[in-house]
Amino acid sequence: MSGYRHPRSSALDCILSSFQMTNETVNIWTHFLPTWYFLWRFSMLCSSLDFLTESYTWPLLVYLLLICLYPFTSSCAHIFSTMSAEARHICYFFDYGALSLYSLGCAITYGSYVMPDCWVNSWLHQHFVTIAIGNSLFCTSMSCYSRFVELQFPHKSKILRTAAFVVPFLFDSFPLFYRLLSCCWGSCSPSEALASHSYHLLFAFLTCFLFASHLPERLAPGRFDYIGHSHQLFHICAVVGTHFQMEAVLTDMASRKDWLTSHSFLPSFLGTMGVLALGILLNLGIIGTFSAGLTPRQSTSASSGAHLHQE
Repeated sequence: MSGYRHPRSSALDCILSSFQMTNETVNIWTHFLPTWYFLWRFSMLCSSLDFLTESYTWPLLVYLLLICLYPFTSSCAHIFSTMSAEARHICYFFDYGALSLYSLGCAITYGSYVMPDCWVNSWLHQHFVTIAIGNSLFCTSMSCYSRFVELQFPHKSKILRTAAFVVPFLFDSFPLFYRLLSCCWGSCSPSEALASHSYHLLFAFLTCFLFASHLPERLAPGRFDYIGHSHQLFHICAVVGTHFQMEAVLTDMASRKDWLTSHSFLPSFLGTMGVLALGILLNLGIIGTFSAGLTPRQSTSASSGAHLHQE
C-alpha cells in the first residue's frame, strides 16, 4: 500500500533507491547478496574441479552458471522496473526467462546425477533434457503472457504464472520424488544427498505457497509494506532452497560418480553447454516477441496497476 518509487525513475535513481527504504529494497538485496554467495561457491569449485576437460562436470557447470544468473536477473528486475511502464514489463520478462533457464539447468543436472538407478538409460532418461527444453519455453511464454491479462483477469494471470513455474518444477523433480518415495518404502537407505534434497523440496513448496498466498500482508494490509511481505519471504525461501539443492547435487555427483560413469553415457558438450546456448537463444526470442507486442495502452495499464501487488 505504500513505499513505491516514482514510476518514471532514471536508471541512477533506481540504483540509488536500492540504498533507500522502499517496498522493493529487501526484494533487491535478498537476491543480490545470494548472487555473490553462489559466485563464491562457483569459484571454490573451479579450483577443485576440472570444468574444462572433464565432461562429467559439465552439467554441474551449467547449473552453477544458472544459479548465479537467476538471482542476479531478479535483483536487476526489481531495481530497474520503475524506469517506465514498458521497462517494468521487459525487466520481468527477463526475470521469468532466467527462472525458466534455471529449471532447464536443474533438468540437465538431475538427468546426469540424480536419476534413480532403475531409470538410468530408460526412455525418460534419454529424453529428459529434450522435454525440459519444451518446459522452459512453456514457462517463459506462459509467464510473459500472464502480464498481458493481469489487470483484466488478475486471478487468471496468477494461475497462469504459478502454473508456468510449477510445471517445470514438478517434471524436474520426478526422479527425486521417486527416490524419496523408494526410501520411504524401505527400498533404499537414507543418505546425506536425500536429506539435502528433502530440505530443498520443503523450501520449494514454501516458496510456491508464499508466492500464491500473499501471506502475511493480506492479513494486515500496510503493516508489511517495507519488511516481511510475502515476496521477500519467497525470495529468501527460494535461495535457501537452491543452497540445499546445490549441496544435494554435489553430494550425488561425488557419491554416484563411479556407478554412473560405468552404467550410463557421459555428458556431452552439446547435451550440456549446447542445450544451454539453445535455451538462451529460444528464450531471448520469446522475450523479444512479447516485448515487441507491448502497446502504449498495455504499458499505461501496467503502470496504473503497478501499485496493486508485487511481481
